[in-house]
Amino acid sequence: MITTELVFVRHGEAQCNADGLVGGPRTCTGLTNRGYAQVQQVARRLATEHQERPFDVLYAGPRIRLRQTGEIISQALQIPLTTDQRLDGPVHGAADGKPWAEVKTAADGGPHAHPNTPWACGSDTWNGYLERAGTFLEQLIQEHEGDRVLFAAHGETVIAAHTLLLGIPLGAPAGFTVAHGSITCWQHHRNRLDQRRWTLDRHNDTSHQALPAAEAIS
Repeated sequence: MITTELVFVRHGEAQCNADGLVGGPRTCTGLTNRGYAQVQQVARRLATEHQERPFDVLYAGPRIRLRQTGEIISQALQIPLTTDQRLDGPVHGAADGKPWAEVKTAADGGPHAHPNTPWACGSDTWNGYLERAGTFLEQLIQEHEGDRVLFAAHGETVIAAHTLLLGIPLGAPAGFTVAHGSITCWQHHRNRLDQRRWTLDRHNDTSHQALPAAEAIS
């Protein structure tokens, strides 16, 4: 049987994403029109799921694009939104607001390229972020044992969950694609022998965005 379930929705496209900028707290101005449409489609799909198997709680991080994503989902499902600072993405330091191309050139690659080295003055290291985010997710799982938990999240939060639940060593060279408006779902299973394991049920599911426009808005 499924006990705890974690469902992550990556935020819709934000203006900083469209502009190629590092979208820290000083720079994020929220979703684009395309991003709003992506979230509205995923919210309709989640509302249908919610009728069949209700979500117990909805979380979002503090950046504007996450809160806007969470608010759309909250309205569609009619459940309250809890904003938690610990669900924020990586700290970008002096890179906040700069073009990603410029930051990656100066750092000889993106955050993953040198996972124990900050990619800008005052930024996280990639491994440091994964460790911090994973520690919080582990606490959250304990607090919500037996619940169905929904997140409006950064792509990095999804990667942190995969790192934690798959037991991936920090600094591993492989990664995961996490598209805007995608759904990723982890399920905690317990069998008749009381044996337990986490199972990745869905990753980067964007099938709801492939619906024809007329069907998507019905």
